[in-house]
Amino acid sequence: MSNRIAEAFNKGKAFIPFITCGDPSLEVTEKLVYAMEEAGADLIELGIPFSDPTAEGPVIQAANVRALSGGVTTDKIFEMVQSIRKHTDIPLVFMTYANVVFSYGTKRFIKKASDLGMDGLILPDVPFEEKEEFDPVCRQYGLDFISLIAPTSHERIRMIAREAQGFLYCVSSLGVTGVRSSITTDIGSMVRLVKEEKDIPCAVGFGISTPQQAQEMASCADGVIVGSAIVKLCGQYKEDCVPYVKEYVKSMKDAMGL
Repeated sequence: MSNRIAEAFNKGKAFIPFITCGDPSLEVTEKLVYAMEEAGADLIELGIPFSDPTAEGPVIQAANVRALSGGVTTDKIFEMVQSIRKHTDIPLVFMTYANVVFSYGTKRFIKKASDLGMDGLILPDVPFEEKEEFDPVCRQYGLDFISLIAPTSHERIRMIAREAQGFLYCVSSLGVTGVRSSITTDIGSMVRLVKEEKDIPCAVGFGISTPQQAQEMASCADGVIVGSAIVKLCGQYKEDCVPYVKEYVKSMKDAMGL
């Protein structure tokens, strides 16, 4: 496990925001990283936009389209990370799709991400059974390949947990990402299954948007991941989104009782 990722969870319940790189611009994305860290974020997921983000709901899909229309490329995102790393050591993980990594060159992408100081990689369209394409290369370069577990994968949870790195991304709801009014999945039992197999942090994502939901999820997991609600603010306020996102992140972190 990356030392930085371990530290993010050692301090207590971790709040993990997600943003789409380049929405509204890479300059604003960089400012958002610093603002979210100041507001209490423990680890940040940076989304690399992709033209067909199958796990995403309409909010993050629209952000992907805006970022790509604005000319964002993987290389430009790498340059931004290089700049970010001059100012902060906050743990950073990329979240993107297998095609983005393939088209860049798997080894080239993972080595570059590691050299720039990224801590992990999440590819939601890569099932556990197909992770051999990426996991060994990630291990070679010291990047945590972060697995997802879904409410339907009970019999698979132990198997996935056994080989998990960094933290486990517990998907709270079936379907795509997006804000949900309520989360009915028994996250506690998912987390217990994981912990019986391996002592690894579990963070819950998909659908969490309110301080109350964050509080509930933090009570049964090690961290809370929020994407769509933050990306929505970026879409709404565009170049002026930084203070709004900062305030939102602070309210979520505060609600987690830390």
